[in-house]
Amino acid sequence: MLALQALGWLVANEDLLPVFLGSTGVAPSELAERATDADFLGSVLDFILMDDAWVIGFCDSAGLRYEAPMQARAALPGGAVEHWT
Repeated sequence: MLALQALGWLVANEDLLPVFLGSTGVAPSELAERATDADFLGSVLDFILMDDAWVIGFCDSAGLRYEAPMQARAALPGGAVEHWT
C-alpha cells in the first residue's frame, strides 16, 4: 500500500513526474496499468529513495516516518539489502 501511495504522490508532483518517466521509460498512459506490478512499485520506491528531499516530501505528505519507504522497499521483489562483508 505504501508503494501505491508513493506512486500517487509522484503522479501529483508536476516537477518530479517527468524525471521519473524519463528515467524509467514508462509512458504516462502506462502508470495505472503498472500500478499492480510489484516490480514497478519497487522501482517507484527506488526512485524516491534516491533523494532525501523526495523521501521527506513524500513522508511528510503521507504522515509517515522517514524510514517507512525503505522498509516497504525491502518487502518488494529485489528489495533485499546486500551485505558485502
